[in-house]
Amino acid sequence: MDTPGNLKTSISELDLDRPNIEDYLPSGTSIQEPLDKLSLRDLLDISPTLTEAAGAIVDDSFTRCFKSNPPEPWNWNVYLFPLWCCGVVIRYGILFPRQLLHWVLVLAIGWIIFLSSYIPVHLLLKGHDKLRKKIERSLVEVICMFFVASWTGVVKYHGPRPSRRPKQVFVANHTSMIDFIVLEQMTPFAVIMQKHPGWVGLLQSTILESVGCIWFHRSEAKDREIVAKKLRDHVQGADNNPLLIFPEGTCVNNHYTVMFKKGAFELDSTVCPIAIKYNKIFVDAFWNSRKQSFTTHLLQLMTSWAVVCDVWYLEPQNLRPGETPIEFAERVRDIISARAGLKKVPWDGYLKYSRPSPKHRERKQQSFAESVLRSLEEK
Repeated sequence: MDTPGNLKTSISELDLDRPNIEDYLPSGTSIQEPLDKLSLRDLLDISPTLTEAAGAIVDDSFTRCFKSNPPEPWNWNVYLFPLWCCGVVIRYGILFPRQLLHWVLVLAIGWIIFLSSYIPVHLLLKGHDKLRKKIERSLVEVICMFFVASWTGVVKYHGPRPSRRPKQVFVANHTSMIDFIVLEQMTPFAVIMQKHPGWVGLLQSTILESVGCIWFHRSEAKDREIVAKKLRDHVQGADNNPLLIFPEGTCVNNHYTVMFKKGAFELDSTVCPIAIKYNKIFVDAFWNSRKQSFTTHLLQLMTSWAVVCDVWYLEPQNLRPGETPIEFAERVRDIISARAGLKKVPWDGYLKYSRPSPKHRERKQQSFAESVLRSLEEK
């Protein structure tokens, strides 16, 4: 539960992000001025609930966290439009077929090398677990490199490369599932991730098991206790791969950070922040899982000009005396947001997957009814 200090901080952040309804109302008359007809100003004056609802319609800071933001159009005048048309012909008529051939060849070569090595190692070295896991980890790094190459990926890493130590956990902001691939090509992380269906789920249950990844089902409450125990056991092992967690719990569009879940900050371990920032000039790397499959998302990346991003390995952080896990999580979120230039918003990312509870709706309805009755009694 939030402390009063955190609550005040969240409320202040929310107030700063809330639009001023006055800016969107017709000018020329004050709210107190009597009008012949009922206007929007009168309706908003009846109840704060209506004002809050209108503010959400005008500028919903929660929805904005999970929306793709298309680039600003630049072909808006007479002399730029012909250049844009030429660019379309060159890109889709000449460059696109070459790009298509490029990523098909890169992925085909990558999978041939990977599978021709991984399958024999997995089957023939079952009695030598330490050696087998070491080779499999290296092969997973290799296939991730081929994936990044297929996107024409340009990734710049800042800071010291992560090392394998006990009692440490890495946390990063989350834009897409490719975050894992971008980080995995440098270090064989064990990631905690939602279990996916299809070919992604097949990779999770076979290949990614070799790096010690932990899976969960978002809809199953029992999984939380099981996953929490697996996390505690994993960080204690000196030979385990570094544990990577995306504490937002969902993909956010690389302009904002939503609230961090406190699970990664309750493990009595050193937390190593990682900040990831994608350059949107070339492609929007945000994966909107509600509107497109991961396969479609990959095709979008592979047919783009390039995937350009920066990755910062930041200074490790520890829980301070008297600091709660929630305060610790917010402090780490501050560090990541500042480094990647992301805006903090006081929202729980899981609200993206759930509807408001009936009790919450009933409280809002009751509050609205009471305000309307008070307004009628006064008149």
